[in-house]
This record gives sequence, C-alpha cells and structure tokens, in this order.
Amino acid sequence: MEGENLVYTLDEALSAMRFGKFQVLVLIYAGLGWFSEAMEIMILSFVGPAVKSKWNLSSGEESLKSFLLISIVTSGAGLLSAFSPNYMSLVMSRCLVGVGLGGGPVFLSWFLEFVPVSYRGTWMVVFSAFWTAGTIFEASLAWIVMTKLNWRWLLALSSIPSFALLLFYGLAPESPRYLCMKGRTIDALRILEKIALFNRAKLPPGMLVSDKKATSQNEESVSSQDAFPPSAIRKMIMKFKSAFSSFFMLFSPKLIRTTLLLWVLFFASAFSYYGVVLLTSKLSSKESKCGSTILHSGNSKNNSLYVNVFITSLAELPGLLLSAIIVDKIGRKLSMVVMFILACAFLLPLVSHQSGTLTTALLFGARMCVTGTITVGSIYAPEIYPTSMRNTGYGVANGAGKIGGMVCPLVAVGLVTGCHQTAAVILFEVVIVLAIASVLLSKFETKGKALKDNVDALDP
Repeated sequence: MEGENLVYTLDEALSAMRFGKFQVLVLIYAGLGWFSEAMEIMILSFVGPAVKSKWNLSSGEESLKSFLLISIVTSGAGLLSAFSPNYMSLVMSRCLVGVGLGGGPVFLSWFLEFVPVSYRGTWMVVFSAFWTAGTIFEASLAWIVMTKLNWRWLLALSSIPSFALLLFYGLAPESPRYLCMKGRTIDALRILEKIALFNRAKLPPGMLVSDKKATSQNEESVSSQDAFPPSAIRKMIMKFKSAFSSFFMLFSPKLIRTTLLLWVLFFASAFSYYGVVLLTSKLSSKESKCGSTILHSGNSKNNSLYVNVFITSLAELPGLLLSAIIVDKIGRKLSMVVMFILACAFLLPLVSHQSGTLTTALLFGARMCVTGTITVGSIYAPEIYPTSMRNTGYGVANGAGKIGGMVCPLVAVGLVTGCHQTAAVILFEVVIVLAIASVLLSKFETKGKALKDNVDALDP
C-alpha cells in the first residue's frame, strides 16, 4: 500500500498545485491568439461594405470576399492585405492569412491541458472571453478608424496582435499532458516543477507516472539526454504518421458517431454566429429597400453600421456570463440545448421586417445565446477526445465550423441583399434545430469528468 503513495498522475499534480500564476500566463498567451482571431474575423462586417463601394463589387463578389475572410486567423499577410491595390490582390492576400487557420483550435486545447479538472468549466469560459474582447475591440477600432481613415488602416492595425504572438512564441511551454501521453515524464516533470515554482505550491510526494498504457512509442519517451536521439527526418516521419493515425481514429467504432455529430454542431454553431454578425451589418433603419430596413453601407462615414455591430458585440458578454453560470451546474449538453432554443426564439420575429431598434435588440439576444453555445461547445469537444487526438479531433470539428462560417455569407449577403430576409432567417432556424438534434444524440456528457489519455478509457 505504501508504494501507491509514492507515485502520482498529472491530474493529481495539477489539482495539488491548483490554478495559479503559471496558468494565468498560459491563459494570457492562448487568449491573445483567440483575441487576434476574433479581430480578424470581425473585419468582414466592416471591410466588406467599404470595399464593395470602392471597387464597385457585385453582391456575389462581396460574398466571395466574406467567404475568404471567415477563414482568417492571423499572420503577416494580414498586414500585407492593407496594401492591396485591387480586389483580386486583396482576396489573394487574405487567402495567405487563412494558411494559419489550423492554429486557432490549438490555443484552446493547449490551455485546457494546464487546467485542473475542478476549475475547467469556469476557466474555459474565461478563456472564451478573449474572443468576445476581440470582437468588441475590433468593433470599437473600426468605429474609430473607418470613420476617420479607411479600411486599409483597419487591416493593418488588426494584424498587430498576431505579431505579439510570434514575439513570445519561444516562451510558451509544451503541454505536460501531451508529454505524459508520449511517455516523456521527465520533460513533463520539468514543466510541473516550473508550475509549482510560479504557483508557490508543492508537487505531490513520489514520482510522476504516465497514464499511458501502451509503450510502443517509447523511442519518443526518452528525453533529450538519450545517447541516440531520433534524426530530424525520422521525427518528421513519426509526427506525420501520428497525425494520420489520430485523424483515422476519429472514425473508430467508439468515436465515429461523436465525431460526425460534433461536425454538425460546429457547422451549425458557426453558421448561426456569422449569420447574426452579417445580418447586423445588413439590417438597419437608415434606408428602406424591398419593404425592409436595409442599411446602405457604402459610406464608411455612416456610424449606424459601427453602432449596431458594437452593440451586438456587447451581447457576447452576457452570453459568456450565462454559459459560465450554467455550464458546470446543468452540464454541457443541456446548456447548449437551452441556449440554442433561446437563440431560435430571438431570431423568429425577424422572419418579418421589424423596426431598427427591435431588430438590433433581437440580434443582440440571438448573438448572446449563440455565443454561449459556441463557448460551451468549445469546452465540450476537447473534453470528449483523449489527449492522443484532442487537437486533431477538436481541430477538425472546428474546421467543420469554419466551413459553416464560409458558407454563411453567401446566404446572409445574397438572400438579404436580394430581398429574401424571411428565407434567410428560416434557414438559420433550421440550422439551429439541426444543432440541437446533434447535441441530444451525443452520448457523452463531460461535466466533472477527468480528461482521458486514450480511446479505451472513454466512457459515456
């Protein structure tokens, strides 16, 4: 019995050290990544109308530009796009920005693996607040810059956070959970010792052990002090094989149902979110067209667009608060279902044309609820997948969400501009119903459960 007291697992170590200064630093770095991505994505609400006016784009060309801008994360190409001499060069530069898209989900999964299980729900909501801060900051920045300067300045200034990420990249630690999963407990222990030092806490007595049962990857488990470390080419091949192995495991008998349902959930969530964002930029009380109140947004000096987008961006704050209150009390699944139903209720009156004030209020409520569901979904998905495939599973699901976000502008811009607001709103309602169904059909509830390191350990 004494031998059992001489070893401890990663979860036991994180719980013993609690959430302290080290996790706060990790939160700030990962949150900055989330903040910068939100800023770049929000650009589509402001740059689209301005570019359409400057270069006389058709609705189809504006939709194409929004289609590409949704895929933005952050990179140096964001700055280059500010110098685009014409429409096609802008599209191409934003495509280059989209190359960094795959890095977005990693920030969330990486931070998640530093958080003790008892703190996970609350702190993951706090992490999601960086996205909300990014959208509000971008709306505020656009309000100032677009009314005084032009869209080129907005693109340039919005790229600054991505450069800050690059500047501090070398200081970011590897996930100790990932290292333990690879059997590299010595390297993981070094990071845990740093956490203990920063948090002024103590590790449990004994020796750190990995929860990983298989030993087939022990060639990676040997630390950098081994006499015969793998060559760079061999490491690259091993990582390439590991990535493909993780991807195909998403379709294993135990996970295929969950994987497909998560794809539907993320597609529908992103589709709904960007639908609300784009509807906000299209509906206003300034000018009447097709019997509706459509904002004439060609003049970037008109403050109506910035006011409405800023107000609805603030809706994400109560959305985060709502999700924080209920996520650890009623569970992940029920939280998403409740907020999706509320989102449907807020959008439903928009099937007919409403006053500008009521339209803004309804979109405020819808965005609040959709933001809450995305927040909980972003906690839920990484919790479902084991460490060996967490980034892959969540990243692919997030990619399905990006597809939903890319398709949405074709609907929001095309249908609303084409005087089909009712059809657009009904389509958003149907998509949300599909999201609700995907949540109800999922067999996993992750509330209060420890993260798993392998597929065999998963349980509904």
